[in-house]
Amino acid sequence: MPLRDAARAACVSHAFLQSWRCYPYLIFSKEVLGLEENAFREAEITRDLISKVDHILQRHSGIGVKKLKLDFLSATNVDSSSIDSWLHRAVTPGIEELTLKLPLDSNAEYSFPCSLLSNRNANSIRDLQLSFCAIRSTVDLGCLRTLTTLYLYSVRITGSELECLLSNSLSLEWLTMVGCKEIVWLKIPCLLKRLHSLRVNECKMLKVIESYAPNLSTICFSGHVVQMLGSLQVKTLKMSCFHQCNILRYAGTKLLCIVPNVEELRISSRAEIVNTPIVPGKFLCLKRLHISLGGNAFSPTYDYISLVSFLDASPSLETFVLIISQDRMKHASVFGDSAQLRQMPEHRHDTLKKFKIYGFCSAKSLVDLTCHILETTSSLKRVKLDTSYGYARCYASGRCYPYYTEQIMEARNAVLAVETYIMGKVPPTVKFNLVQPCSRCRALVP
Repeated sequence: MPLRDAARAACVSHAFLQSWRCYPYLIFSKEVLGLEENAFREAEITRDLISKVDHILQRHSGIGVKKLKLDFLSATNVDSSSIDSWLHRAVTPGIEELTLKLPLDSNAEYSFPCSLLSNRNANSIRDLQLSFCAIRSTVDLGCLRTLTTLYLYSVRITGSELECLLSNSLSLEWLTMVGCKEIVWLKIPCLLKRLHSLRVNECKMLKVIESYAPNLSTICFSGHVVQMLGSLQVKTLKMSCFHQCNILRYAGTKLLCIVPNVEELRISSRAEIVNTPIVPGKFLCLKRLHISLGGNAFSPTYDYISLVSFLDASPSLETFVLIISQDRMKHASVFGDSAQLRQMPEHRHDTLKKFKIYGFCSAKSLVDLTCHILETTSSLKRVKLDTSYGYARCYASGRCYPYYTEQIMEARNAVLAVETYIMGKVPPTVKFNLVQPCSRCRALVP
């Protein structure tokens, strides 16, 4: 119900007014309070926002609140005293979800009152999400015995302060940290027996992740490569490292001793300068491999067929997905290279069932890789080659993400490469799918 309608109903119904004053779910933002259309200047919007939140919380009983969400990310100059007042008013015993999103300009000013989560308040909180604030006095925390989800976005907190927070959160299952610039060493204690998912994005100062959580099975991180220590039993690892070169080389030479039991590996890189080296060992449990390549620093001399080293090192691999994102094809074309397609019959991949390439182009080394897999894999069930530059562009609804003329022409070359060199090698038992620009997009270039 819109806020204005709720206010009108409260004026004519005493029962509605009483129920509203004990309402358990309190969500405040400019959008929810309908402020964007009524004020034109940021200062007026913020002043209106503070006034309305004050008015609502002062009349709320403060009893029975289960969920509190204060989303002021798009506001400006929300003073600390108001935030403290709202939190102390609404965060009471029984609170289960607390979300605090402060304006960007508050990052250096507001310190979250950890004492708020002590005593009885700490006994019920399940979900805690904090953005653009600081966490300092962690010694004031109680035992957060019910906390399962912790999300920190651009929060100022040191490694020792975070370790104290984690040590008080024995039921934690999901931990997410984004843009926390003061963390250098992330240490996860063995007490977190329920923790199974860790996500770390763009924490620029982070150097080490040391985990002793026995059931941590999924790690996702992006930004730059960090050292991983401890007793890791990771099953799913996702790496998006766009600020460093040769991440595939790092993955092939280092990951085996770090996550030997990994079952799903996803690697994204925009700066592969050298070919992928031979992997010195076997990923015995790896079943799903996703590799994403592209970007301005992606070398036009990179040899796609060097990815075979990952396939050789994965005797249980069932799914291989390659995503190539590039504005234009820079590699040597199969039509401009007189050399024959390379064959490596000694390399077999007889557990692979699904093989997909998104952003398929006419690069000779990519055609080499595709033909090699078709010729050396007897277990294939499905093959998909998509010429749409790494993501869907054509939709059945009739709305298409625009191609450049050069991209349409390269897509045509890619289709011709498939028809000339690849189609004849597809076994009859394999379901083959070739995706190309729709007729609307192809008509854009004569």
